[in-house]
Amino acid sequence: MQATIQKWGNSQGIRIPKAFLEALGMMENDIVELSRVDDNIVIKKAEKKTELTLDDIFKDYDGEGVTEEFDWGSPVGKEVR
Repeated sequence: MQATIQKWGNSQGIRIPKAFLEALGMMENDIVELSRVDDNIVIKKAEKKTELTLDDIFKDYDGEGVTEEFDWGSPVGKEVR
């Protein structure tokens, strides 16, 4: 199968036939990963990222934190009344 590289705005793109995508288990708006292997472009369906929970975000947090005051300088503008 052949496709033509066409200008789309400031980029270039190719159209992939629907039957081709369906055979690969892909569909419109899927996120894909592009990579270059030698002189070839490889298009691969990206793995879905799972939503992070608060537990995921803080899993490596040991409860220790360093806080310190920071001097932003003298107030200026309308924040001082």
